[in-house]
Amino acid sequence: MQEEVHFRILHLLNENPEMSQRDLADAVGVSVGGAHYVLNALVKKGFVKLGNFSSTQDKRRYSYILTPKGLAEKAAITQHFLERKLEEYHALKVEIDELRHEISQEVGYASHSNAVSKGSSHG
Repeated sequence: MQEEVHFRILHLLNENPEMSQRDLADAVGVSVGGAHYVLNALVKKGFVKLGNFSSTQDKRRYSYILTPKGLAEKAAITQHFLERKLEEYHALKVEIDELRHEISQEVGYASHSNAVSKGSSHG
């Protein structure tokens, strides 16, 4: 779970370094405090550096810029995330195929049972 939050935050910041902590939290599905905690951890690890910019309302805001180390981490986390999602996809595909097979057997059995019961009532 934590790796997924890090992945999503790094991905979002790579696309838009000026996202607010509230916007990040909303996009990732964590509390603002949770987003703040993750951002601080990413800064401490050297994956993100903090910059300042002036917003259109003349308020000073922060931008979160991925460092080269952060870009490398994002690539590694993306690889792990992709591998995990592919494993989940393949497991889900197997489960779907099994359910389809089960349904086709049940439908076939029900059709056969109906035909047998109709045939015996006429006898």
